[in-house]
Amino acid sequence: MAEIGIKQDRVHALHLPRIALRTRLTVVAATALVAICAHIAVPLGFTPVPVTMQTFAVLLLGLLFSPGAAFACLALYVAEGAAGLPVFSPHGPGGIAQLLGPTGGYLLSYPFAAALTSLLYRRGRRSFLTALTAAGLGSLVILAAGATWLGLLTHLKFSVVFAQSVAPFLPGDAVKILAATACVSILGSFGNDSRDRVL
Repeated sequence: MAEIGIKQDRVHALHLPRIALRTRLTVVAATALVAICAHIAVPLGFTPVPVTMQTFAVLLLGLLFSPGAAFACLALYVAEGAAGLPVFSPHGPGGIAQLLGPTGGYLLSYPFAAALTSLLYRRGRRSFLTALTAAGLGSLVILAAGATWLGLLTHLKFSVVFAQSVAPFLPGDAVKILAATACVSILGSFGNDSRDRVL
């Protein structure tokens, strides 16, 4: 039987990928867009989850950025909010408490939903229909994570959780998906620049 060994003649330094300055600046600036959209919020009263424009920003950035840049942008946004910066919806306690509260599932899903949207959009031909499908699936990830988190937090029946965390947001999310897709067809994709693929 052959023996598998590890050769340790030399220790090589770990080389992290170089990140284009434009990519870094754009990722940081894009978190401001998500924060602005988070403050466009309307409480519904019958649910602890307000209607916000955050989903639009998450899906738009997923369509515009490469998967790595999209994930990094939304992860940075969540980190900013956890650190206490006023980037989350004003209809909540802010900081870590907001991540652990009723809307925490939505917030924590943003990096993954944005990266998935970007990946699906870039797998095939970048058409309006591809963007619409990718954004739609990204939106479903956000809704599923939000509902799951709220269900675990409140121990309510599935029908009640669905009525509070999914159903009220379906019409608005359909509009946001269409809006994000329309915007990306106008703006084009930053992912076309190979320098932006390093994240």
